[in-house]
Amino acid sequence: MFGFWGEIVGIWAKIVGFVRNERARLPVAISVAGVLAFSASIFWLRTSSFSGTAQNYLYLEICGTLLSFCYAANAVVRFRGTHDRTALILAFGFVLCAILETIGYLNLVSFLANGPVWLYRVPMSWMVSRTLLGVLLLAALVVERHMPTSRQPSRELAAALLVVAGGAYLTSAAFLAAPAAPLTHSASIFSRPWELLPGVLFALAAYGYRRGRHQSAQFGNALFVVALLNAACHAAALFSRELFDGPFFAAELLKTLSYAVMFFGALLDQARLFEQVRRMAVSDSLTGLANYRRLIAVMEAELDRSRRTGRSFSVVLLDMDGLKAINDQHGHLVGSRALCRLANVLRVNSRSMDTPARYGGDEFALVLPETSAQVAELLVQRIRERLAQDTEKPPLSASAGAAVYPADGETPEKLLAAADRALYGMKNRRGSLHTFSRIAACL
Repeated sequence: MFGFWGEIVGIWAKIVGFVRNERARLPVAISVAGVLAFSASIFWLRTSSFSGTAQNYLYLEICGTLLSFCYAANAVVRFRGTHDRTALILAFGFVLCAILETIGYLNLVSFLANGPVWLYRVPMSWMVSRTLLGVLLLAALVVERHMPTSRQPSRELAAALLVVAGGAYLTSAAFLAAPAAPLTHSASIFSRPWELLPGVLFALAAYGYRRGRHQSAQFGNALFVVALLNAACHAAALFSRELFDGPFFAAELLKTLSYAVMFFGALLDQARLFEQVRRMAVSDSLTGLANYRRLIAVMEAELDRSRRTGRSFSVVLLDMDGLKAINDQHGHLVGSRALCRLANVLRVNSRSMDTPARYGGDEFALVLPETSAQVAELLVQRIRERLAQDTEKPPLSASAGAAVYPADGETPEKLLAAADRALYGMKNRRGSLHTFSRIAACL
């Protein structure tokens, strides 16, 4: 008895705490306000005299079909680069839905020519395509969560085709077994109760994508919005008394909007992936600094600018001392950490116009635009001071050499060779007090 009342008190305490939590109240209040506004607009459309035409419906269908095919092409490209099974399954799903909706519109035109009775029938192609898309959204969610990823794209492709074929077969078999297209119930509040089936499927998919973790957060958010818009689409169609009335066109607009969100969400995520690939192509994977390709490109750009302006620029090469000894004594993980420590010092203490890069192995480079040898010396001095303040073990030291355009060369290769000669010349002068001879952490 006491346990039962204890549970009641606990639930009441959670409710009171939730209501008092302003951060939790705001999203709930916004959601409730959105649902009320949506419901009011749908009831207004149902009672108003607003209605569309078959031509308006054609425009929306064409727009949705084009968006579906464009998204499918984008998703195939995404799968080739990321092996994202969700995108591939939905690509097949959107293509099938676009084909079914196109066939459904062509059949609808011929049916309408036979009389107005078809205005009160729910198109079978609508029910099949919409339910199929909801099933595939849920199937993609299940596959992403519970099926292990294969390293062979052919297996992923076969699995996606199997999921789509199974969903299409079950959905079409369930609806095509019906003797005729269902009629609308104009006198009932819910004129098209069959819309609850795809609506519930999309609502479950929205819940799953909201709580799930996709490979890309942006793409996962787009899937959540798409599922939510489709659930709202069927909530509007639930009150449609006949084809082309207000709720019907609201449902069509929400459906087409969901396709647009899917397509443009995929485009934005594709742009993010391209930018990520571009950064990887010019960045060192370990340190995050510019790689050799980026270093040469920056030097060539600085050479062009210096030829126009007549100003010099400097290139500094730095070599970490004793990296092999660190690897042998402490292991390669500590050696990699040592490289990252030096890279962080270069990154933090460089100017915004400078380009720190990993030249190769344990060698680093700094491109210093419009910089003389004296300014480069001051910058290296600052790097030496930061290294000396580093308390992390093992202590690091590095040697440096500089080359200045045009005195030491007029091509990237000549400048790097001159800086390399200066570096090893200073490295071999043990005990030299020259600024570029030793950058050491004396710990």
